[in-house]
Amino acid sequence: MFRRTKIVATLGPATDDPKVMHKLIEAGVDVIRLNFSHGAPAIHARRAQMARDAARAHDRQIGVLVDLQGPKIRIGKFNDGKIELLEGDTFVLDADLPLHAGTKERVGVTYKALPQDVGRGSTLLLDDGRIVLWVDQVVGNEIICRVVVGGELSDNKGINRQGGGLSAKALTEKDREDIKHAAALNADYLAISFPRSAADVHEARELFRAAGGHGGIVAKIERAEAVTAIAEITHAADVVMIARGDLAVEIGDADVPPIQKRIVRVARRMNKIVITATQMMESMIENAIPTRAEVSDVANAVLDGTDAVMLSAETASGRHPVAAVAAMDRVCRVAEHEDEMVHPRERREASFKRVDEAIAMAVMYVANHLPVKAIAALTESGSTALWMSRVSSAVPIYAMTPSAQTQSKVTLYRGVFPVAFEQKSSDPPVVMKQAVDELRRRGAVRDDDLVILTIGEPLAKPGGTNTMKIIRVSDLRLG
Repeated sequence: MFRRTKIVATLGPATDDPKVMHKLIEAGVDVIRLNFSHGAPAIHARRAQMARDAARAHDRQIGVLVDLQGPKIRIGKFNDGKIELLEGDTFVLDADLPLHAGTKERVGVTYKALPQDVGRGSTLLLDDGRIVLWVDQVVGNEIICRVVVGGELSDNKGINRQGGGLSAKALTEKDREDIKHAAALNADYLAISFPRSAADVHEARELFRAAGGHGGIVAKIERAEAVTAIAEITHAADVVMIARGDLAVEIGDADVPPIQKRIVRVARRMNKIVITATQMMESMIENAIPTRAEVSDVANAVLDGTDAVMLSAETASGRHPVAAVAAMDRVCRVAEHEDEMVHPRERREASFKRVDEAIAMAVMYVANHLPVKAIAALTESGSTALWMSRVSSAVPIYAMTPSAQTQSKVTLYRGVFPVAFEQKSSDPPVVMKQAVDELRRRGAVRDDDLVILTIGEPLAKPGGTNTMKIIRVSDLRLG
């Protein structure tokens, strides 16, 4: 039973052993994530190469996603490393205070414009919401707060404003340099943190292209403003990531589940890819098995139609990185099996502007009403396979392409599997036979199986898919 939902695993110190990397590939990782919030560019380049080498050794194709740090707004450091805040205490966030000089009464902040973004009545959330401060007044560059929820506060913890409203730009100077590094290591996807609008996505794409990057742009939805602008951001991006950590802090944890479902629906309707991320199997950082709640979380994301589920610290720094991937793989497979029992209803009322999109939708209707074993999409850009993947189906979609770039790109598409395929003829019937023979060689189909093939005539023209054929494998066997 193949798995349609893709698994994104973050690399880190826990995966630096080549043996672990090979085991991750065997366990089913589809895309690796390089978190540029931590580590030097040379370390990320080495990890990307190690992952690609391991995948090649297992005759697999993996994608590489570079995740930019973005404008993470943090407090500075304390003289004693940490303090204890009590409910009712007065505590000052001081933009003028050196970042190393924090005390029990005040601490510096990395974002010097923070005093201009808040006022009396604002609520600030520190350390992922564990500490809650109510702003009493702003005097110059001092934000004078009353502690609403106290606790231990240590160095460099993040700051969010409840409800959003911080004006920090999505791309920092560090991000601009890191975009060049992402292009140099041939990243298939570039994720931007804290975008507020489509303009942030467009700017990242322009910088990435100028640096020589070819990959898709991932918009991480983690600001309250991004939820409001979800349609325009999704339209501008290639992928949206539901980054539930900072998002929950800004909008409230109870609001995240329905918004998560809404974002999945919007992305699929717009023919965009969606990743569900953050704390999916958080307990596996320490434990060898997930909690029942984590299993349900992953399964529900699959049933909602997410393209991919993501592991962060579970694989980057956790004690059981391979077990975390294996657990996620197991949960996805079982959830998908249940999903197969639901007759797909997507796109029944849709209208199409392009022939290739209409062909893709026709393929999926037939595949869900005929005992088809496989779909072979002969593609240059991967667009036909993307459109197919927007409709739920138990039939695997093989994106057969000569483009290494397209092979890596489709590793994130739900239900789509890359196949390196060179068209060695200009005669469509011969090419279709070669494609089916390749699927037979891989064990994907047998003689009595039905296969749907899509192809563009004339051949090798991007965006030119205009033909669908339903073929029995044995009928293509030439002497």
